[in-house]
Amino acid sequence: MPHFSKRGQKRRINPQPQPQPQPPSMASPHPSFSRSRSPPLLSRLRRHRPAALLFLLCLLLLLYATWRAFLAPSPHHLFYTFDVVNVYPHDPNAFTQGLVYAGNDTLFESTGLYKKSSVREVHLQSGKVRAHHKMDGSLFGEGLTLLGERLYQVLWLKNEGFIYDRNDFTKHEKFTHEMHDGWGLATDGEVLYGSDGSSSLYHLDASTFQALKRVTVKYHDREIINLNELEYINGEIWANIWLTDCIARISHKDGQVVGWILLHELRDRLLKSGHQGFDCLNGIAWDKEKNRLFVTGKLWPKLYEIKLRPITGPLKRGLEDLCPIKSYL
Repeated sequence: MPHFSKRGQKRRINPQPQPQPQPPSMASPHPSFSRSRSPPLLSRLRRHRPAALLFLLCLLLLLYATWRAFLAPSPHHLFYTFDVVNVYPHDPNAFTQGLVYAGNDTLFESTGLYKKSSVREVHLQSGKVRAHHKMDGSLFGEGLTLLGERLYQVLWLKNEGFIYDRNDFTKHEKFTHEMHDGWGLATDGEVLYGSDGSSSLYHLDASTFQALKRVTVKYHDREIINLNELEYINGEIWANIWLTDCIARISHKDGQVVGWILLHELRDRLLKSGHQGFDCLNGIAWDKEKNRLFVTGKLWPKLYEIKLRPITGPLKRGLEDLCPIKSYL
């Protein structure tokens, strides 16, 4: 843009002297080839083509590896089958709602159904009921856990429960909690973990029973409902999923399902043995001293000690078929 002086007059700009064309040199008899040369950028690309292709290939491989790592299931999201270690007798009239191992080959069990609910002490090897407390006929027993010398039991369709002296069931007291219902109960030795049949996992204060925290249980962004009997095992909450033969392994910190235990073959074993009339899988107990895992079900005539084994190949059926999760409402 031209520059104007204070007087409004355009300042003269002296034109630069134009270079005079030089006559062609007579020193060289050869004509100039400057017009036929390739542009500098294209020339550089041709010169560095192998390096550019190698860089592009490495970049594509990196993107592919990142994509595969993103889509691949986490090593913690595994499916498990099992091997049977031992089979023990179990009361076929026990509608198992809660199960806990207490050491010295002793189990405590909570049973349900109106007019049939109870809390009992059971000998592992024989299945014999050593002690028994029959509950009021209007109550439906549910999940059970052991904290110290006291047993904690929740009730179906109520936000109430009972605390029992493990050595004397007649000594018990009532408590109220902040769950919508009582289904499952477990403990890590400090906090109580509870379920109410929804997708919620509650962290309850063991003294006040107030909800310290509530997490939503999910698997691949899908809410997992019908959380039933619970057990705390090695930093995870293991939950029976009502009406399925599946146990979900749950991170109590954020509610993410980190594994599935598929126990369909246990039902098949019972059927092949001629047993009829038994209900769904329910009841998980863990012997942390000997790393023994026990499972049973409602009205099951057997209690199984099992050892888990990862499924390494593809599943024969999808999770939707193996663990069909349906609302009871």
